[in-house]
Amino acid sequence: MNWKMIVLWVLRVAVAALFLFAGFSKLTGQPMMIDTFDKVGVGQWFRYVTGFLEVAGGVAVLVPAVSVWAACLLLIVDVGAFLAQVAILHEDWIHTIVIGAVLAAVISLQSGRLAPDRS
Repeated sequence: MNWKMIVLWVLRVAVAALFLFAGFSKLTGQPMMIDTFDKVGVGQWFRYVTGFLEVAGGVAVLVPAVSVWAACLLLIVDVGAFLAQVAILHEDWIHTIVIGAVLAAVISLQSGRLAPDRS
């Protein structure tokens, strides 16, 4: 196993842990998450959708065959979180940029999986 694969697996596990934790906190109705989504103003159904996407992406990022697509999904969720933080919540948004950079690294390390098979 080369260094690239080791770094990729470390990043995959870190991303999975982060999004599984965040997703479960949304799906289990933690008061902080309920308050946050109340402030966003879209409704609590959006908390469930976001939590489901985070849990599904957190699991899928650990599966090599779909890991790059899961990282793309999670990056879209992260961009949404960034926009909500900046435009509506006016809270800490730096963490969304760091998470986005880590997701971009996961995608970049697997960039060959995004290209169509030309064989």
